[in-house]
Amino acid sequence: MSERLLYLSRSDVKALAIPPGEAREAVLQAFRDHAAGLNRSLPKSALTLGPGHGFQAMTAASQAQGVATLKWVSMAPVGPDSPVPGINALICVSDYASGAPLAVLDGDEITLIRTAALSAAAAARMAPPAPRTIGFVGCGLQAHAHLDAFLALYPGLATALALSRSRSSAERLAQAASKHGLATEIVADADALLARSDIVISMVPGAPGLKPFLDARLMKPNAFAAAVDIGRSWIPESLPAFDVLATDSLEQSQAPYDIDGNPVTTVRFGHDLVEMANDAHPTAPGARSFFCFRGFALADLALAHLVIGRARERGIGIDLPR
Repeated sequence: MSERLLYLSRSDVKALAIPPGEAREAVLQAFRDHAAGLNRSLPKSALTLGPGHGFQAMTAASQAQGVATLKWVSMAPVGPDSPVPGINALICVSDYASGAPLAVLDGDEITLIRTAALSAAAAARMAPPAPRTIGFVGCGLQAHAHLDAFLALYPGLATALALSRSRSSAERLAQAASKHGLATEIVADADALLARSDIVISMVPGAPGLKPFLDARLMKPNAFAAAVDIGRSWIPESLPAFDVLATDSLEQSQAPYDIDGNPVTTVRFGHDLVEMANDAHPTAPGARSFFCFRGFALADLALAHLVIGRARERGIGIDLPR
């Protein structure tokens, strides 16, 4: 049994600078392995204490990667310009065969990378082949991670639209997009953003008094939306306007979620990334498609495994005695 434990801080994970394309492929491989029976995952366990407040546990094990992981996530409401993070996570990694603890990682940066990688993986299977305009609803850290992930997937993107309850966060995202050569615009009208975008990423945090405001009926007839916010910002009655609805794992979710965290009754998912990891959906790229996900533990496992391997190669992190 190992007597050493690798610890990777948030700055350690950031220093590895995992390329978005590699993160996307690692996620897709995890779903391919799942389809082949080479890994297992439990549905996310959630203890909800209030809007945007609670704790979650995500467990997975991979014979292919030789590791098992547990991600522990806490969520608490914060103000729009608060310097305090609203989500905090840690990932514990064990050896698949022996069960020996191998590593403890800060999970915040990995969550950012894997969430954007999930959205990009779905887009690679569902989105229009040559999108030009991407719209961000919510402009926090996840928006920056998604900007990087989608620029890696679609270098032909030309315009970024930013909508946020915080003007300063929208400005920061617009500046980041401008540095990549995109034309940027901060918008105040959600309807206009939906009508103009080929790709929409919704990242609206739960908050008391939140009402759904995104109307799927206003999107282009061949556009793609990724609901990082589990669907809470989308008007449930409008969701049938999507031709194709998919999630990360049908084992875990059957429908998007409303503002109260309950599955909506207007639509059900018909596909998942387990099915689409190898092949693109045959009709989604020419249709109005929707990807909504709670976060699959196998995606966190895939990124944790990738990060640990790179850290060992580069001698990054701290070896701790057990």
